[in-house]
Amino acid sequence: MTPGVTLTAHRVTLPLVRPFVTAVRRATVLESVLVEARDDDGRSGWGEAPISRVTRATSDGVCASVDGPLQDLVRSGSPTDALHRVAASTGNTAARMAVDCALHDLAAQQAGMSLLRYLGGSSLSVTTDMTLSVGSPAALSAAARDHVAAGFGCLKVKVDGSGDPVAGIAAVRAAVGPDVTLRVDANQAFSADDAVRFIRDLEDRHLDVEFVEQPVRAHDWVALAHVTRHVSTPVMADESLWNLADLHQLLRHEAAPMVNIKLAKTGGLLPALGLAAAAREAGLRIIVGCMMESTVGIGAAAAFASALGAYPQHGPADNVPIDPAQDLDGGLWPRDPAVDGGVRYDRSTIGIADRPGLGVTGLQTAPRG
Repeated sequence: MTPGVTLTAHRVTLPLVRPFVTAVRRATVLESVLVEARDDDGRSGWGEAPISRVTRATSDGVCASVDGPLQDLVRSGSPTDALHRVAASTGNTAARMAVDCALHDLAAQQAGMSLLRYLGGSSLSVTTDMTLSVGSPAALSAAARDHVAAGFGCLKVKVDGSGDPVAGIAAVRAAVGPDVTLRVDANQAFSADDAVRFIRDLEDRHLDVEFVEQPVRAHDWVALAHVTRHVSTPVMADESLWNLADLHQLLRHEAAPMVNIKLAKTGGLLPALGLAAAAREAGLRIIVGCMMESTVGIGAAAAFASALGAYPQHGPADNVPIDPAQDLDGGLWPRDPAVDGGVRYDRSTIGIADRPGLGVTGLQTAPRG
């Protein structure tokens, strides 16, 4: 009998510890689809398709993709063979992320290796920032103090362009002092001119922001390049960057010196590794990010981040830093875990289990009290 893989989609809804608020949405629950890939020997690999407005993924759409065309692609052959067929497919990127990561988990288990070592990584821990939702200056400063007291040395502040967003950043800086790293994420909230005014105001007030993420609309390369040329603070592309075609546009316009690579945008680990290699060869600075995800998706992203320290090792990329703090706090927002096993957070540190695959042992059957 020809070996193959059977996919099962599990819908998951988890309450959040607090509302998550950005320029484009407000969420009180994590909605996701976990995909289990089983081989003929009874092993299970796990992947996650985060439901997000950015990816336009829905639970119904993901399940239809997993149960239909993606199942057909993995029905025969080894997980590694199936990975290339999934990477060459089109359509729902979140669904492809889930299947790609589940196949990687399965392939690593079959090789008797942890996923991070299977990808070429070595570090068993990854540091993350913590996101502050859009809020008033008072709310932001209070949340910032709480997170720094809890051990976070890097905070990413969401802004929506309304009111006086600089006042919120100033309040956070005053609350945490000069030694905490601050990042700003606008989630496409500004026009090019408004973004320049906002960032120059941050600079004039010496608020020491590490970078401003996606200040203008996705794929408006002219606007993004305009902002980059007219400010000193680094600008990072997030929603603008999904694939190699986007990267080529970014480079052609010299639109941003930094990129945020997320598995839900690329469609999984295999395309993400290719995108990261090309970005590093071009001299861009890379941060690994996430959507609102459980520790299944975060585990794959953390293994990817660990692997970036060893991939690739030639050319101008040798001098391109991998950020000490990634953007992988998504798994800290759900009140209860989705699965047993896998990665676990210790404050700002994501601990990666050195067990075969992702180390996930199954769905969490009862919430932790």
